[in-house]
Amino acid sequence: MAVTISGIDELKAKVGEELGVSDWHEVTQEEINAFADVTGDHQWIHVDPERAKDTPFGGTIAHGFYTVSLGPRFNDEIVSFDGFSFAMNYGLGKVRFPSPLPVGSKVRMRATISEVSDVAGGVQFTIAQTFEREGGDKPVCVAELLVRAFA
Repeated sequence: MAVTISGIDELKAKVGEELGVSDWHEVTQEEINAFADVTGDHQWIHVDPERAKDTPFGGTIAHGFYTVSLGPRFNDEIVSFDGFSFAMNYGLGKVRFPSPLPVGSKVRMRATISEVSDVAGGVQFTIAQTFEREGGDKPVCVAELLVRAFA
């Protein structure tokens, strides 16, 4: 169940606190192929299982940006916001892909509010997102989501 953060003061009080962990999501070849179609990124390591089986990964791997694109889905499972007139994505800070995400794996995300700063009419805050592969020893992605929320 998602944690609800109500207003700026409560958001500021959550800095440094892990908000939660999403459910596991299975990465399928069909999703990866659809992502490749939408983005035009048909690099074989993502879409050609036959060719990819001879790589050190033993098969196809998810696009890094596919992994990042799961962030909104996972955020909705972890946290909701109340007491703001509106909020919007402002961008991403540092994004890294420390290990691959093989197709057929399960992935989930941990979210932590890492920073909140005042901006005109509201706040900008950072959600540190750590994407984990089931059974993996390193994250498949770490990203900083920047959000602006207005009172």
